[in-house]
Amino acid sequence: MNQLFRRKIYSETDTSTSLLRVLGTWDIVFFGIAAIIGAGSFSSLGEAVFRGGPGVILLYLICGFACGFTALCYAEFASRIPTAGSAYTYAYASFGELIAWIIGWALIMEYSFGNIYVAFSWSDYFTSFLERLGMHIPDYLTCSYTEAKKAFTSGSENQELLNAWRSAPLLGSLKFIVDIPALVINGLITWLCYVGLKESKNFNNALVILKLAVIILVILVGFSYINTENWTPVSPVNGTPSFMPNGFAGVMSAVSGVFFAYIGFDALSVLSEETKDPQKTLPKGMIISLVLCTIIYICLTLVLTGMVDYRKFDGVGDPLSFIFEKANANVAWMELTVSFVAIVAITTVLLVFQMGQPRIWYAMSRDGLMPKKFQTVHPKYKTPSFATVVTGIVVGIPILFTDKSFILDFTSIGTIFAFVLVCAGVLMLPPKQKIKGRFHLPYINGKILFPVIFIGALAGFYYFEPAFFQNLMDWKDPNEGEFRASIFFFIIINLVLCVFTFIKNFSLIPLIGLSSCLYLLTGMSHENWYYFGLWFAVGLIIYFCYGHRNSKLRTDQNNQTK
Repeated sequence: MNQLFRRKIYSETDTSTSLLRVLGTWDIVFFGIAAIIGAGSFSSLGEAVFRGGPGVILLYLICGFACGFTALCYAEFASRIPTAGSAYTYAYASFGELIAWIIGWALIMEYSFGNIYVAFSWSDYFTSFLERLGMHIPDYLTCSYTEAKKAFTSGSENQELLNAWRSAPLLGSLKFIVDIPALVINGLITWLCYVGLKESKNFNNALVILKLAVIILVILVGFSYINTENWTPVSPVNGTPSFMPNGFAGVMSAVSGVFFAYIGFDALSVLSEETKDPQKTLPKGMIISLVLCTIIYICLTLVLTGMVDYRKFDGVGDPLSFIFEKANANVAWMELTVSFVAIVAITTVLLVFQMGQPRIWYAMSRDGLMPKKFQTVHPKYKTPSFATVVTGIVVGIPILFTDKSFILDFTSIGTIFAFVLVCAGVLMLPPKQKIKGRFHLPYINGKILFPVIFIGALAGFYYFEPAFFQNLMDWKDPNEGEFRASIFFFIIINLVLCVFTFIKNFSLIPLIGLSSCLYLLTGMSHENWYYFGLWFAVGLIIYFCYGHRNSKLRTDQNNQTK
């Protein structure tokens, strides 16, 4: 049992690596913007607005707040452990091998499965852009088999999916339905990651500059078309104007779409071994990119909900071009421009995520938890070549049969779970000597402050939403039952944290990050947790069959006892 939780000791001064260090502070910032401003703003933002209404702005603030404190925790780990591996490496140092494996398995979900969703989004915008130019790709070559079948059997009104199912040619008794654009972009991005980070960096920076310029243009043009009455639409619940027409539970139901917009900053810590002076550069780049992106998301949400009634975003996969369509603002040149830049934006997200996954496998392989082949570094390009190719295959195959909405929820819950463990891991780190020029997470004793903040926030929420608390134990409610049950357990866990904080004098910053991320998990449904549990059950089987037996830490321990 002790071997399962034996921690790996990393040296803060160990910056040796076989990878190439080419990234500076602004390269990290640009990679952060590339990963964060992408599918979340150009695709999932529409679904989030439809679920939460204008009040979804509050959820972006909550997610930005949670991710801000989590980023500080990532920065603290990055300043101590400047090696590849992200949350996996950090968990190995603070919780031990078993939890590190669980986090590594969660990160596979985040990067690989996340890129499946992003590839689908890229395909949607690409085919939409070609349509606007008068070029048409057959519908059965622009969606997955599962999506088309689901639309047909459920009586969907999505004509493109229905036409794909009806017009698809037969291969024997099987309909030939394949999302060709998604497969092609996955192959091209895999090749780019394979040939080198320097080439990827230059390509990424150029695309990010273009993307930011157009997003600023969207905000500036969009503000002139805002109708402030759209920010307080009539609630279908009580018939009165409301910033949150579907209630706070409706806002929280959008957590998967909103949080998906933020998961990219985690990928930055994976680039530690390819960053110059990572103890100083990486934390600074992570925090700058997160602050900038949060501001951009709030501005975009204000524009979208001000220009168009939130109910019109039902099923809209291209919200930023949708607001300029003829039926809305009717600005044709903006509609075409946004469609093109969305392709650029989502390409940068694919690039960053596709770089992240191979480096997780590289770090796990180095520790003996994955086969040695994943440690292979290309002699010329200095990239984890084998792991990069495998990542391309792992992303490419599910594109043939997965469903976008399932992938979105699946990715978000795994990422939030990883963030929870990173914040909790910082609480377990020993004090360190301050070194000039490196990032140091400020220590603020949470003994009194955290219980006061949590109980005060709870009292404030009760003041504004007393009815919610009066029915807190009514878990059978068809609309809010799951959310109430999650909130109940969230309150219990935080009260336990208050007790331990009073006894152990935990630091306030990681505590707030931990509590905020736990709150985001309350927006996940029971179905999300069910599939999340199955995924981890498979991961544990693989760990005990291979990882535990071949662990380098375990092997070294056995050699020392002989």
